[in-house]
Amino acid sequence: MARVWIEDRAGHKEYQAALAKAKAAKRQPPGRWRVRWYDLGGKPKSKTFTRKPEAENHVHQVEARLRDGSYRDASAGKATLAEVAEKWRATLSGLEPTTRETYEDTLRVHVLPRWGTYQVRGIEWEDVAEWVGQLVAGSAGHHRALSPGRVGKIHQVLSLVLGHAVRSKRIPANPAAGVPLPRPVPRDHVYLTHGQVDRLAAEAGPYRVLVLLAAYTGLRWGEMSAVTVGAVDLAARRVSVRQAYKKTRGGLVVGMPKTHERRKVPILRSLADELAGHVEGRKPDELLFTAPRGGPLYGDNFRSRFFNPAVKAAGLGELGVTPHKLRHTAASLAIASGADVKVVQTMLGHKSAVMTLDLYGHLFPDRLDEVANRLDRERERRALLQRIASVLLAEQHRLENPRERLRVIEGGSEPVTGNVYGIRTADQ
Repeated sequence: MARVWIEDRAGHKEYQAALAKAKAAKRQPPGRWRVRWYDLGGKPKSKTFTRKPEAENHVHQVEARLRDGSYRDASAGKATLAEVAEKWRATLSGLEPTTRETYEDTLRVHVLPRWGTYQVRGIEWEDVAEWVGQLVAGSAGHHRALSPGRVGKIHQVLSLVLGHAVRSKRIPANPAAGVPLPRPVPRDHVYLTHGQVDRLAAEAGPYRVLVLLAAYTGLRWGEMSAVTVGAVDLAARRVSVRQAYKKTRGGLVVGMPKTHERRKVPILRSLADELAGHVEGRKPDELLFTAPRGGPLYGDNFRSRFFNPAVKAAGLGELGVTPHKLRHTAASLAIASGADVKVVQTMLGHKSAVMTLDLYGHLFPDRLDEVANRLDRERERRALLQRIASVLLAEQHRLENPRERLRVIEGGSEPVTGNVYGIRTADQ
């Protein structure tokens, strides 16, 4: 059976009955020509037309869309964003629990209240752009003005749901794509000096080693709190970053590091000596740092009970130091010691060197004059080598050709052979 065909309903009893009913009611008669086809999923579809040329034109359109894969069922676009979002949520099972919960919370608080009842085919680019502007201005319903970063994450969730609608052939394109987003305001990082790190560690009490390790390795908090005794190799002076704690509604769960890649970070020799006392006599699977009563160390609890008082006691309160900002300190101290961008990327666990440069590129020394001077020296060296080569080639050519070894004395006829050149002046 053809995939798309035209059916003449003139001889069908139901058509004749519908035609008579329309005439009696003085309504427009039903379409005589019915186009029938099967969609990409094998479901039967149909549409009626009054005139045969219109039906034939529709046949050509449907056939072309079925061939190139652009066919979309018009009724599929009638699904609301809430219905599509529910199907999208079913695809999130492979994500980290924290990522999945963040998406779901954003969907529930920000996206569905605005777009949940909209048919996905009715959502326009202009409407999404206007909504983004309202989120920034604080005029989107009951929400206050949101930061550029928060607005970007909200827009991302809407775009992900609409992207699912595109992939499921409900709409031809994503109306959230290309919407201008507010630029995040750059934040000034806090970089502690070696002396400030020592002062902070001295005030951290039982977590002195944790502060030092954070400031000189750049571990994220989730990675630091999940380091086990067995991950510390004092002989090689390395810490293996194998896992990280993730905070979920149900508590802390262990997962992979942020970039899903394990790595090793260096330990200072002086810090290795202090770490030795932390690992001695303990089992490899024990956490290196624990809460005062045992168990995982929660970031919020550590910050309020231990870190913030240590910051204040060290006289660093005005700097706004946080545990995460020790990661920035590690980057700055490494760069100041001469580490290149690739080393810093590896140490911090960034996905790419581009990210490292975006965050810390301004800390790398300005070596433009040094590069220019090196280029100048290289050009001068190459020019000198070329001059030497030219002289050597000329000398070789002269020695290989006897006639070139003869030089006639000016004003005379006696040749001088060999390497002796005779010159007679005018007054001789």
